[in-house]
Amino acid sequence: MPFIAMNRFRIVPGREDEFVEMWRQRDSYLSNVPGFVEFHLLRGPTTDEHTLFASHTVWASRAHFEDWTRSEAFRAAHAGAGQKRDLYLGPPQLELFDAVI
Repeated sequence: MPFIAMNRFRIVPGREDEFVEMWRQRDSYLSNVPGFVEFHLLRGPTTDEHTLFASHTVWASRAHFEDWTRSEAFRAAHAGAGQKRDLYLGPPQLELFDAVI
């Protein structure tokens, strides 16, 4: 069954385009990772406090995702993490899901 990993990001209002462009220019290294199925950057609601975004990756299995997190490709993809901290209202919130149906 597929496995889904999501990170939720609370972004400062007015900085959404900058956040999206940062993801657009980022090399994720995912296309060559065994078990990777697909990626989406999702934009959610905007409040007075923040705009919600989520990175959404689908994997063939939890084991494939866990292998990715221990890989050189993972380290390379996250090398710039933490830059532009002023875009974020707190750290991302990781959510992991096993497909059941």
